[in-house]
Amino acid sequence: MTEMPHVRPWPENPEPLGLRALPRPVAVVVGAGGVLGAAHVGIGYALERRGFVPDMIIGTSVGALNGAIAAAHPEEAAPWLDHVWTRLRRREVYSLGHPSSRASVFTDRGLRRLISRARLPSRIEQLAVPFTAVAMDLTTGAPVLLDRGDLESALLASAAIPGMLPPVERDGRTLVDGGVVAYVPVLAALQAGAASVVVVAAGPESSPLRPVEPRPRAGAIAARAGLLLLHHQIERDLQEVSGHIPTVVLPTGIDTWPAPWDFRHSQRLISTACRTAGRFLDELRISGPGLYRVADPCTTSAGPCGPSTSSPVEAGL
Repeated sequence: MTEMPHVRPWPENPEPLGLRALPRPVAVVVGAGGVLGAAHVGIGYALERRGFVPDMIIGTSVGALNGAIAAAHPEEAAPWLDHVWTRLRRREVYSLGHPSSRASVFTDRGLRRLISRARLPSRIEQLAVPFTAVAMDLTTGAPVLLDRGDLESALLASAAIPGMLPPVERDGRTLVDGGVVAYVPVLAALQAGAASVVVVAAGPESSPLRPVEPRPRAGAIAARAGLLLLHHQIERDLQEVSGHIPTVVLPTGIDTWPAPWDFRHSQRLISTACRTAGRFLDELRISGPGLYRVADPCTTSAGPCGPSTSSPVEAGL
């Protein structure tokens, strides 16, 4: 069990409050998801249009890359990310070539180019909003929180999908994708002193799961088992953190997700998540520590953000 920091008590009968009144410091936690990270951009639009700027950002894998850009350009990251994601193609991220070792199928040249075009500072400490990238120590399996030093290597480490992209050697450790151990790194936010958390996650593993009997094929069975593994990890961490502080999980409204290598659906993911998260935020009410999220994923089609009729669910209060 992770040792939790002291959190100030809430009054017994607080007045329900919305996003602007979340206790500070507020951490935005951006989860993993690869190509599904386009949905992060839609949620970013919803937050920026409501004037929200976090006190810290913590990201894993693609969430680290999106989160670092948000930390560098608060209040204006979503349009830039929209431009990148809607033009991104598989070969730009997963570059075939001649890796320097046999440790990965693809090189990290594509990711390095993306990072270099993002107008990011060279060091994490130079970002406008305090930022942490989460990676995993391949030797011990422990999460590694990268909140200072070289930014590029931190982002490459956090996104180094084992076997797919090369591990990163940093400070005497071999680091790989933080999503293996912290797919949605809410525990890191609590340990960093956050008094409330806004979770930006994407993918079916981050939503309530419906009972599904997979096809009797090896690939389908393995995919279902992997989905359940990630879902249980996410739920365990959310339940632990929400017992201490308000934990808001923003919905995407997406019920049909593309394949992990298919970048052609980014515009649909962005626009659907923008509208759905915005409607949720407009009705959000906070009344103390707990888990704030919708019970079921929204199934509305893609389009511009609009007014809301959906209601958040306050669980565990």
